[in-house]
Amino acid sequence: MLDAICRMDKLSQTVYSVFQFQRLDEAEIERLRQHLYCPACAGKAYFRKASKDGKAACFGSRYHQLDCREFKPSANRQREEQDASEVNQLIVDSDALRIDFSKRASSHSTKAKTAATATDNRVSEPAVPMSQTAHSPITPPVKESTPTPSEASIPTPDKRIAREGLEKLLHSLLRGSELANSDLWVYTDDKYRWRAKNLFVNFSQASPTDNGAPRMYWGTISHTDKAMLWLNPADCKDVGIPINGFKEELQQRFAIEHRRDLEGAGIILFGKCFWNKEKTRKIIQLWNRDISRMHISLAEEG
Repeated sequence: MLDAICRMDKLSQTVYSVFQFQRLDEAEIERLRQHLYCPACAGKAYFRKASKDGKAACFGSRYHQLDCREFKPSANRQREEQDASEVNQLIVDSDALRIDFSKRASSHSTKAKTAATATDNRVSEPAVPMSQTAHSPITPPVKESTPTPSEASIPTPDKRIAREGLEKLLHSLLRGSELANSDLWVYTDDKYRWRAKNLFVNFSQASPTDNGAPRMYWGTISHTDKAMLWLNPADCKDVGIPINGFKEELQQRFAIEHRRDLEGAGIILFGKCFWNKEKTRKIIQLWNRDISRMHISLAEEG
């Protein structure tokens, strides 16, 4: 997109061309960038700076309406729509869903240069044990630890339990699948299960949970800080995601070279939400800093 609307409140808005916007000083860009919208359909938009390798600055959006004149159905967009359709069908056809954290992204959706470890045994995700009934309340413990094999309840073979990785789940959520509001049971490992509507939380709805119970948080990234130690969601202004403990591993996994690469990216992660000391900002921390519990889908140019 070459233009975007900057709307700071309901009463005032300004239309910027990408050329005007990129000429603003850095502090002004940081102040305005989370208030950008598509001029045609009002979908949430993002700004990406010009890159050192010659890519031009641009506006973009992952939230265009299908009939928006700014919407160009690229191959990636069509694939994300297909993922949403497949997940909707999965909800209809399955009794439950098991998240496969070891499943890597498809080759055409990430520039990752090296394969990360596919093992998936370092974390347990507190939620509702499988042995409990469907009417049991969620009372997750807070300790981050790995259950012993004897603690895990293996799903019964007569249940239709689908398996899916984070990439397709993220795409489906970004494209408005029914997953976020579904009553489908979702297993995060052999032992723990959740109702999908209680597990998947958009950043705009994030709030600290009782005893630090984890959730699957998702949305899009607006930008990072200069040192690229924090990810700032586009969906809200009071949430931050620290990555300083695993920044290099994350960069390698998703072939992230510059801050610009993350602008407008889709993201999903299993983590816990809590307040900072001043209770002015909510922190979403990746569970056990295990990047197999996170997926980033980089935005396209334009």
